[in-house]
Amino acid sequence: MQIFKFGGASVKDAQGVKNLARVLTTVGHSNTLIIVSAMGKTTNAMETVISNYFDAKHQLQSSIQDVKKFHNNILLDLFDNEKHAVYEKVDALFQEVVQFFDHNKSPNYNFVYDQVIGFGELISTTIISHYLNDIGLTNTWLDVRNFIKTDNYYRNATVDWNDTQDLISNRVDSSKLNITQGFLGSDVHNFTTTLGREGSDYTAAIFAFCLNAKSVTIWKDVPGVLNADPRYFENAVLLDRISYTEAIELSYYGATVIHPKTLQPLQRKEIPLYVKSFLNPENDGTIVGKEFKLTPKVPCYILKQNQVLISLSSLDFSYIVEDNLRHIFGLLHDYKMKVSMIQNSAISFSVCIENNYGTLERLLLHLKAKYKVASHKGVKLYTIRHYTEASIQELEAGKNLLLKQITPDIVQIITH
Repeated sequence: MQIFKFGGASVKDAQGVKNLARVLTTVGHSNTLIIVSAMGKTTNAMETVISNYFDAKHQLQSSIQDVKKFHNNILLDLFDNEKHAVYEKVDALFQEVVQFFDHNKSPNYNFVYDQVIGFGELISTTIISHYLNDIGLTNTWLDVRNFIKTDNYYRNATVDWNDTQDLISNRVDSSKLNITQGFLGSDVHNFTTTLGREGSDYTAAIFAFCLNAKSVTIWKDVPGVLNADPRYFENAVLLDRISYTEAIELSYYGATVIHPKTLQPLQRKEIPLYVKSFLNPENDGTIVGKEFKLTPKVPCYILKQNQVLISLSSLDFSYIVEDNLRHIFGLLHDYKMKVSMIQNSAISFSVCIENNYGTLERLLLHLKAKYKVASHKGVKLYTIRHYTEASIQELEAGKNLLLKQITPDIVQIITH
């Protein structure tokens, strides 16, 4: 069996849905499970709906209608008959959203988020399933929440592999074309949960692992995995082959390649992962597999923006030793800071962090009670893996360097 995953950009409009069908007819769709994300920017729109439920109830209904209008326009472009069964199915899903808000008693944002956000995926797969059936690509629509079971850590749930393996093995007919949702699962009480960052890619890996799939293909709007983000770096190069380890290393330093939690199940069963263009499905793209050498062997560039560089030194010029480091990392954990880079000497310690939870000022106050503290906000962290001297010189040109760190495989540079 093969697993295909299509992200929101690939089905952002009716033309995207038609192109998905073209990809299936081009590369083959027997013994295939398709995992699809919400259409276009629907997840962002549903986050607005959730925000309005908590903070601006007078705008709640209009924000739901905005999402409904977006999908209705796609429906009108795909289905000539406005009495088609798909309209009723989609309308029923929107009614579920409204009924949830009417009856919900929980003040827990994370719980509410997970019960609502996944309707984007449920709606997109409903539309696509009906369209594929109409054009002769007969398929079975699956509610992923009946297959992937998790704990109740809402917004970043952990998979219960035993229950999930049992459900997928016994209930998925791998001889058919199946379509289901990415990103979602359910807990022991059948409340919806979500799988966190890159959840749809992870869904593909979960099904691949449980079904012993021959491959996973992630269809994107780029030719495959590139050695740099073309939005920030010129002359990006397509990487033909990457090892699981290389992909995990790149992801660790911030590359939007493939999230490690997606790679781990595939690595355990040595299932190859393809990253290909849904615009040019005939092209080879990138393959991620076991013990591949990076091909071509070129420097890989990663940029993380909007970072914060904090530099600490002791008030009395004493050494920064183990007790200090334990104290510092304890505070970083308490204030939910994601660490991107660290560097220390005898009497100083520098750390580059992401202030994702808005707790920076409180952290700085806490640190100032024990250390001399200097901070630089809005800095950029550049990482080059497999660097050359020429690549370092080119990257540093014209930049104000705050910190630089070099190991045999990695150079990291922080600039203002």
